[in-house]
Amino acid sequence: MGAAMRRIQAGNALTAFGIGFTVPFLYIYVAQVRGLGSMAATSAFVAFALGALVALPLTGRVIDRRGPVPVVMGAAVAASVGAMSLGLSTGLVPILLSALALGAGQAVMQPALATMIVWCSTPSTRTRAFALQFFMQNLGLGIGGLIGGQIVDETRPGSFTLLFGIEAVMFLVLAGVILTVKMPHAPVIKDATPKDPAQAGGSAWKRLLQHQAMVKLLVLGFVIFFACYGQFESGLAAFGTEAAGISPSTLGFALAANTGAIVVAQFVVLRLVEKRRRSRVIALVGLIWTVAWVIAGFSGLGHGSAMMAAAAFITTYALFGIGEAMLSPTLAPLVADLAPEGSVGQYNSAFALVKQMALALGPLGVPLGAGVPMLYIGIFIAVSLGIAWLALRLGKQLTPAQDNPSLSRVVAQGGPAAPAGPEGPAVVAKAADPVHA
Repeated sequence: MGAAMRRIQAGNALTAFGIGFTVPFLYIYVAQVRGLGSMAATSAFVAFALGALVALPLTGRVIDRRGPVPVVMGAAVAASVGAMSLGLSTGLVPILLSALALGAGQAVMQPALATMIVWCSTPSTRTRAFALQFFMQNLGLGIGGLIGGQIVDETRPGSFTLLFGIEAVMFLVLAGVILTVKMPHAPVIKDATPKDPAQAGGSAWKRLLQHQAMVKLLVLGFVIFFACYGQFESGLAAFGTEAAGISPSTLGFALAANTGAIVVAQFVVLRLVEKRRRSRVIALVGLIWTVAWVIAGFSGLGHGSAMMAAAAFITTYALFGIGEAMLSPTLAPLVADLAPEGSVGQYNSAFALVKQMALALGPLGVPLGAGVPMLYIGIFIAVSLGIAWLALRLGKQLTPAQDNPSLSRVVAQGGPAAPAGPEGPAVVAKAADPVHA
């Protein structure tokens, strides 16, 4: 791992550490500490998601034209201002505006940091780079949440202001770290124009939507994020507390089991998946999550003791964590390998936008999880099987090098470019034309 990659990963971990201080306590802060009620807290989450949905469609083009470094720095400053303002706000309107800025800043960071990782890696190292990023994020979130839980006090609003202040500082630390990163090459706008005439003309979004493999990956990504991340703190939590009789403390243990499974399994899983076909790894995740939903259903049947129900529910979250550990070195590198020359930022932004849309719609599972629990379980068993089916269909659209990069040593676009020759600017080799794959 080079110096640039080490700094990117360190900045990413510190940011996750800061976010971990506030994520578990945002609802309590708005609804109870500021006394604005549950509707105001829900509105804050909506504003957070809206900020992401507004900013992301504009992000990719800026990354590809100006490079990811200024985008990360701008997003970090915006997120820092949003976090600090949120910690100082007492009224609904200031809280919503702060959440909007924080959500936009955090969302824009994701594709920009992902693009930096792509530029500082090759197909042979990219899988491990994204696996390390995911590992460091979860470790940072877990440690931050653990420390934040010891600081927070519902009777002292100042303790929450301190948490948001720490988060704001961590965003500025990220900006400072990224400022010191020397990227392998600097983007030039004219060189970013696709060399394939079929890719020229039209908007970047139009070209992306004509790329069949990427469209299928976006659909698959939406289903994955809606069925897993979108249910963690909404539908599945409602099912556990209402149908399975899970206590809030047990829900906390389940979330800890999820993080623990990721931290423990990440690099063990990496050795098993990095030389296998990505489409089949994703399909296997769908099957693992199918088992997880079946076990969750068992916890809500009421046939066993409360201890058995709690154990089943915790197992469900742990199985989700194993699936997440398998996806982290699979999805993000695949997005990068599908991106045409000069469009890595656009593709990363599109994937981040799909993720945010899925997370925003995740709470739609709450009424089912709380009111019609077995129907809820049945639907998400079917959705998980659908993940496996969609992954296998995606595999038919991928070239062998895209589906299993270990088969090829061709340097993919996004890595360090070769020196420019007399023919003109350096062109980085591609394994295959991704647009018509």
